[in-house]
Order: sequence, then structure tokens, then C-alpha cells
Amino acid sequence: MALDGCGLLCKYILIIFNIIFAVVGFAFLGLGLWLRFSDNTRAVFHVEELSSSAFVMGVTVLIALGAVMLFVVMFGDYGACNEKRCALQVFSALLAILAAVVVVVGVLANYKRDEVGSKLVEFYGTLYALYVHNQDPGIAVTLTFIHNTLHCCGATGVSIIELVKQTCPKPDGFLESIKMDSCPGIIADAFNSKAPMMMGIFVGTGVLLIIALICSITLSRKIISASTPQYIILTQTTSTRANFQPAQHEVVTSTCADQDPVFFTPLSAANIPVAYA
Repeated sequence: MALDGCGLLCKYILIIFNIIFAVVGFAFLGLGLWLRFSDNTRAVFHVEELSSSAFVMGVTVLIALGAVMLFVVMFGDYGACNEKRCALQVFSALLAILAAVVVVVGVLANYKRDEVGSKLVEFYGTLYALYVHNQDPGIAVTLTFIHNTLHCCGATGVSIIELVKQTCPKPDGFLESIKMDSCPGIIADAFNSKAPMMMGIFVGTGVLLIIALICSITLSRKIISASTPQYIILTQTTSTRANFQPAQHEVVTSTCADQDPVFFTPLSAANIPVAYA
């Protein structure tokens, strides 16, 4: 069905948004499953003393978040690519819920930033210890991402004695080649000294979700308008049953100016069935 410029723009925005959303969802889900079922980390989930640790909670959040993102993407991609209103309506409802959850989580994280910071430090400490003991490649990828994002290096930051220096970012200068910021200190200060920036990340994510929600609602309405056809109905009047006159045309139009008209051919004497006694 034909969409106008606004409808096509919203359709392509949703497709790009869902592709990015799917890539992030696969990354979260894959990393979470790796950390959950890897031979080097599986034992952590079976130790009763560590069953409620920050590491277990973090891995569980990664798996749940990745699965939810892929579930949302499934409806978004199907609805946008195939122009299905039902799928777009489900996608819009899920986006609205996700946007509300992201904003609420951001507010709570900012309100309890000390507790969140300590949990993240504990999560990092568990990753650090597991990598030093097992050299797991999945944990190496996670540490590399954390180190490059925060621009820190391990538990000490001293390149000579640091055990995970191969996962650290490149130093910016001569001093950083000797001593870089340690990650536990950076993580602990992130929710204190950079609380507005952290809150901005959550709010920015919520705004992106709301933009996708507006595009989804707009595309759904455009599909309704495009699915309403324009009819030209041709009628025929007759004076007698045996003597058929030329057809008198009556034109009925709809409000959609961009839709091609649909013609219905009137009946003629040749194709009207006649009952014989």
C-alpha cells in the first residue's frame, strides 16, 4: 500500500532503530549467556554465599534486558517492514513501557547512587578476579569494554604490576603509560561526581524510545489512511426489462487524494442472466 513522505520517513526510522536495537540486544544476551554458562564462571551461580552477589545480579540483568530488547524488535521490524498495524500497536505499547521503566530506573539510580556505585564496584571486582584466575575470553571482552569506556586500567592502574593490562586502553601520554586511573575508584565516583551525566544517559535513552514511539504511532495512522481506497461506482438504470438504456454514471469519491481510483464495470444486457420459463 502507498505511503506518503511522512509515512515512509517513519518507516525507515523504525527499521534503522530496530536494527541498532537488535544488535545491542544480541550483544547483551550473548554476553549474559556466556557469563552464565561458561565453564569458568558457572560455579559462581552454584555457590550459595554468592547467589545474591552483584555479579549474579548483573548477569541476570544482561540476559533479561537482551531478551526483552529482541522481543520488542521482533514486533517492530515485522510491523515496519510489512506495514502491519497490529504489530505496530504492540510495538508502541512495549516502547511506552520501556521508556517509562528507563526513566524510573534512572531516577532511582540517581537517588541511590552510592549503593549503585558500590554494587558496580563489586561486580567489577568479581570480573577482575575471575579473569585473573581463568583468563576467560568472554570476561576479557567485558573488561576491555569497561576499561575503554571509563578509560581506566584494572584494580591498580600501574602498568608494571597490573595483571589485566592487556585489556586496558592505550595511554594518552607518558604519565598514563606508567600509572592510569584504577577502575574501582572511577566506578565509585561515577555516580557521585558524574551523577548529572548518568541521569542524562537514562533520560536520553528514554527520549530515543519516545521518538521511536511517535514514529510507530504515525506509521500506524498512515497505514490506516493508505488502506482506505477511492471508489468510482458506476450504476446503470433501465426503462424496461427488455430495453436497456446506456449507463448513467454516479461518482463517489473518498477523502484520500493519493489513492488510485477503483472502477466497477456495470452490468450489461450481455452478462445479466435471464430466467426462462
